[in-house]
Amino acid sequence: MLSEEIQSAVKGKNAVIGYKESVKFIKLSSPKLIVVANNIQQEKREEIEQNAKLSKSGFEIFEGTSRELGTFCGVPYPVSVLVVKG
Repeated sequence: MLSEEIQSAVKGKNAVIGYKESVKFIKLSSPKLIVVANNIQQEKREEIEQNAKLSKSGFEIFEGTSRELGTFCGVPYPVSVLVVKG
């Protein structure tokens, strides 16, 4: 399940949090899963989706805002993108 995968990755320090860091990681490596908040800007979402296809990575939309995704990850700030390392 998506929620379990996110929490496991964050607790195990197997996650990259944030748009800029996630894009760098996706371009340089092959992540297991890419998760974006449902309120991410359309241009950013399209860029990440395109990179996910090129890296043949899983892509999921978190059914909540970036603020909710941040809270879910246990950080005190909004998270628009989270990458689970492969």
